[in-house]
Amino acid sequence: MQLHTTALVIFCFFFALVTLAGFWAAKWRRPKAGMGSLEEWGLAGRSFGTWVTWFLIGGDLYTAYTVIAVPAALYGAGAMGFFAVPYAVIAYPYMMLVLPRLWEVCHRHGYVTFADFVQGRYGSRWLTIAIALTGVLALMPYIALQLVGIRVVIEALGVKGEWPLAAAFVILAAYTYSSGLRAPAVIAIVKDVMLYVMVLAALIYMPYKLGGYARVFELANQALALHTPSATVYLRRGQFLPYSTLAIGSAIALMLYPHTATAVLSAKSANTVRRNAAMLPAYSFLLGLIALLGYIALAAGVVTKNANEAVPLLFLKMFPEWFAGFCLSAIAIGALVPAAIMSIAASNLFTRNLYGALVRRKMLPEEESRMAKVVSLVVKFGALLFVLKLPAPYAIEMQLLGGIWMAQLFPSVVVGVFTRWFNPWALLIGWAAGMFSGTAMAVSLGLKSSVYPLHIFGDTYAMYAAVPALVLNLVVSVVLTVVFRAVKVGAGTDVTDAAAYVG
Repeated sequence: MQLHTTALVIFCFFFALVTLAGFWAAKWRRPKAGMGSLEEWGLAGRSFGTWVTWFLIGGDLYTAYTVIAVPAALYGAGAMGFFAVPYAVIAYPYMMLVLPRLWEVCHRHGYVTFADFVQGRYGSRWLTIAIALTGVLALMPYIALQLVGIRVVIEALGVKGEWPLAAAFVILAAYTYSSGLRAPAVIAIVKDVMLYVMVLAALIYMPYKLGGYARVFELANQALALHTPSATVYLRRGQFLPYSTLAIGSAIALMLYPHTATAVLSAKSANTVRRNAAMLPAYSFLLGLIALLGYIALAAGVVTKNANEAVPLLFLKMFPEWFAGFCLSAIAIGALVPAAIMSIAASNLFTRNLYGALVRRKMLPEEESRMAKVVSLVVKFGALLFVLKLPAPYAIEMQLLGGIWMAQLFPSVVVGVFTRWFNPWALLIGWAAGMFSGTAMAVSLGLKSSVYPLHIFGDTYAMYAAVPALVLNLVVSVVLTVVFRAVKVGAGTDVTDAAAYVG
């Protein structure tokens, strides 16, 4: 592959810029007592206002892999790839309803993770461990996917070998270790500004060069018709149920991911969370524009067997090389923010809810902080080894399971913030039923898809596997709660303050 020297120089300049910002972040809003606690290192002291939280959550949810994978889905499969847009639209009213109340409870009791909330709400050690383990397992392939995004960009620039990828994550590990959540918060501001410039330039300049949007859709539709299997820029008959369940199931899972919890709990007030739920749809608009890059790549005649390469190749083909370097650096920087937050979230879960629950000893704040820093390093390098030693499709396939798994936390976390009716043992068994059935559906498809053909009363309904798995989870939880109440099985102890749920 050709080495794009000018683009590479621009790429390295911006990467160096955010590296310096990451290390500088250790001094930004640093408390006099230092960052010797999980609350300071892992949640930045719950000090972020509306705008910093907006950039942080946006950078957290709209990752490098989003910029690459959503257009790649349209490039390869046509209209089905657009499900990412309505699921983002659904997610924010859901965020407005649920997350301010969760923030209030977690703030009042010093909870750092949603698993902390489950422990306080239900008093069940094993349910807490199940919630935390689900989060850690779902995060690992997600972090690996950010690496996949960086590798695609580096390869598009013409740089060979694995050392650039390893170097990038050594730098990421270093400033995350020293600065905690403050590092991705600072970098998110730079990344999001770059991303908006990139997308707006691409969506104005490229269609103009190609003859307008009508011509883009026409050429994209012609190209999709030649794919195997063929696709179109419209949803076909039989795609409506998969499309809608993917949107609904993905929205349910999105707000339960540990990195979402980490970003939300770093806000300084519940009203900050509410304001962000109102402002974040701006990112949904951005996502819709990003998705269109898949069709523009088809119209521009970009040809690749790996759909994930479509966007980087499009930029290198259509833009001057210096601006292509700027765009590719925006994508790579877009991997650093979520990867950092995800590693912090995973280390928070391990420290508080896995190690802490298993040893049954309350650690000192300094002990928690030290352990979380070390675990964050282990998580990042584990993801790096995952990508370097295994084919990229493995990370993608495992990520399909991640969304299915995270949806199974809905009864314990989301329902739990509105009612304490469920029995914790019923929730644990319901979680196990949902996890097993959802995983079995994905595995039966060879982990190539998460849309499962469900056979009911002689008819077949293709839908996102997370949805029937969650329905089974809820049914089991409801039935067993009724049974356990009748036979007086222990219901656990709720130690959370009832006043925190008001408002």
